[in-house]
Amino acid sequence: MRPWQQFLLICAGAAGLNGTLPAQPYPAKPVRIVTVAPGSANDIVARLIAQELRPVLGQAVVVDNRGTIAAEIVARAPADGYTLLLYGSAVWLSPFIRSNTPYDPVKDFAPVTLVASSPNIIVVHPSLPVKSVRELIALAKARPGDLNYAAGSLGAAPHLAAELFKSMAQLNIVRVAYKGTGGSLIGILSGEVEMMFPTAGSVTPHIKSGKLRALAVTSLQPTALAPGLPVLAASLPGYESVSLNGMFAPAKTPDPIIRQLNQEITRIMTRPDVKEKLVAAGTDAMATTPEEFAATIKSEMAKWGTLIQNVGIRE
Repeated sequence: MRPWQQFLLICAGAAGLNGTLPAQPYPAKPVRIVTVAPGSANDIVARLIAQELRPVLGQAVVVDNRGTIAAEIVARAPADGYTLLLYGSAVWLSPFIRSNTPYDPVKDFAPVTLVASSPNIIVVHPSLPVKSVRELIALAKARPGDLNYAAGSLGAAPHLAAELFKSMAQLNIVRVAYKGTGGSLIGILSGEVEMMFPTAGSVTPHIKSGKLRALAVTSLQPTALAPGLPVLAASLPGYESVSLNGMFAPAKTPDPIIRQLNQEITRIMTRPDVKEKLVAAGTDAMATTPEEFAATIKSEMAKWGTLIQNVGIRE
């Protein structure tokens, strides 16, 4: 063996002893996507992404349903790309509503990409004599404090959408609290309350059956999730309320891993067959850069944080 070859072997051995050998290419082991309860929109999207990522990454990709503690788990996970979070806007809005939120939505997470969005639909019980948003606003102004709306979890999308409507239209309508979306739907279907702002996927069957009357969709643009419905902004300029779902990694996850995950996930979310599957499940596919996602979070926190504080929504 030549002297220079002996020297390289010695250097390689020393590097190995010092732990400076190049790391294995990512991923070298299974990837976990932590999300909320089974059957939710987040869970559906997480399982679709996991299924499509497996052959691309060459590793198992598992979905771990952890409910409301999902974000806390990922915030504390190693920043190595093997524990991801798929969650909605509660990640960045929780600190405005709950004083004991165990993470910082900006400092503890690295945004990967937005993956899905779902607008709300303003629906009324058929007994209410209105067929448009303008008619509803006129009726509410004529009967201040008399009309009410159903909302489940405090600070969830249907609640915030209704409060934004109240604020922008300067209405006095009363919140009636129910346990979750299911309880809210029972309330409006029975006629206990007059209106609700549910997500599109949860209410479409009741609209089709005629048990509820849909007035408008809360996205700025018409959507395939609510074909034929006008946008609420046509009657209340500037109004927009859309539930967003995104993929996160723990903060300080290496940028090459974030870029790799972003590239693969956005490729999945822009496929026509994936878009069709998600529309059928009641949500629209999305794809963004990490920077665009981070900017959206900043904008959402400014918008909804101000509303939450002005209305006094706090646990």
